[in-house]
Amino acid sequence: MDASLSLGLQYAVIAVAVLVSAWVVFRKQAPNTARRLRIAIALPLLREGRPGWLRAIGRWIAPVSNASADGCGGCSGCDGDTDKRVS
Repeated sequence: MDASLSLGLQYAVIAVAVLVSAWVVFRKQAPNTARRLRIAIALPLLREGRPGWLRAIGRWIAPVSNASADGCGGCSGCDGDTDKRVS
């Protein structure tokens, strides 16, 4: 293997590792922002008339719905009483 090709491959692997690491940290530090970003990227891909492969990528990018059973869209951590706040 050529030395410049080997060096380029090393840089590519390091770049991918840095990007994955940055994404993990971003998701841990700003989960709501990461969720909104994923929605903003996925919605244009999921529009009608897009090719199937593009819609599949959009479904893969889109975050899982967090709607609860009672329909409030919250965390399902309460008993229906939404006014339980710590003073």
